[in-house]
Amino acid sequence: MEQSQYSKTADKIPSPDIAISMGCNVGCPYITRALDDNWELDDPTGKSDDFFVPFIEEIARKIKELQ
Repeated sequence: MEQSQYSKTADKIPSPDIAISMGCNVGCPYITRALDDNWELDDPTGKSDDFFVPFIEEIARKIKELQ
């Protein structure tokens, strides 16, 4: 993904149908969207790969709930 994606400013992001904020105790820019949800996950940055597994599972579960 790092080879094809790059950081974008809010004005360069296409208008999404939905937007999910992970929480992580950081500020996110406001982007106009029909559905806006904050999953209030803790920030796992800098933790071990094993620490990420529950986050990945929680994100997958929440995505399935959106369908």
